[in-house]
Amino acid sequence: MNIAILSKGTKNYSTQRLVEEAKLRGHDVRVINYAKCFVTLEQNNPIVNYKGEIVTNVDAVIPRISSNLTMYGSSIVRQFEMQNAFTTTSSISIVRARDKLRSMQLLSKSGVGIPKTVFARETGEYEGVLEQVGGAPVIIKIARGTHGRGVVLAETRKAALAVMQAFNAEGVNFLVQEYIAESRGEDIRAFVVNGKVVASMMRKSSEDDFRSNLHQGGEGRIVKLSDVERRTAQKAAKTIGLTIAGVDMLRSDRGPLVLEVNASPGFGIEKVTGRNVAASIIEYTERSAKTGRRKDKVGA
Repeated sequence: MNIAILSKGTKNYSTQRLVEEAKLRGHDVRVINYAKCFVTLEQNNPIVNYKGEIVTNVDAVIPRISSNLTMYGSSIVRQFEMQNAFTTTSSISIVRARDKLRSMQLLSKSGVGIPKTVFARETGEYEGVLEQVGGAPVIIKIARGTHGRGVVLAETRKAALAVMQAFNAEGVNFLVQEYIAESRGEDIRAFVVNGKVVASMMRKSSEDDFRSNLHQGGEGRIVKLSDVERRTAQKAAKTIGLTIAGVDMLRSDRGPLVLEVNASPGFGIEKVTGRNVAASIIEYTERSAKTGRRKDKVGA
């Protein structure tokens, strides 16, 4: 097959692993910097232009879209969808996952466990917001963001009020979530491919940071998921519409609580668990490209 990996650089570890596994299985693979693409729109002729050429004969696309280029990157993915190329991650699911409020709304409606969450912008009713989530300490995060960026632990009422006031002054949409003390600074990353958890790890925050993301210096170790945790990860990915997802969960006294469903999860989990996540993705791509593009509406 002719596989296009949409990534900003060949030096990215996740991109390198996908290229390696695709070549091992005999595929022609090309890394395309989606940020440098432009599209041409005309009747019944969706075109993607890259480095002076029109990109043609693409059987499958594996998007690796960064959070700061969500809208542009998803538009490039959508253009390939309009060409009827198979995409491992649909354009609409990328947008769903990156909007923290939207994804939490969808998870809540589908019955997936989540921390109690309040969404706000210019409410001014800060005391009421804190009361809704059980008071300080609380987690406050920007509505769009990833890798632990834009996330604050407000340990006291005074600190929480100050952070909300600051976000208000900047006109930023933000989420306030209850703090799950029993998680003890640990969370679980479950890597889902086509409805199956192919790898899982426990991440623990460093001593000077409450965030457990590997990008923020957190440490990972292999963890065995319970049946409930496994089903929760699978359901969360399906709810957002992602066939490739990194589902982040906390262990709480009331069961697993989903924090985020990541549309472009990093492959650091391979180093922690020894699982070949990249091979699972290429195998899924092979099987699915033969049966055609998924039925998720283009750009819906």
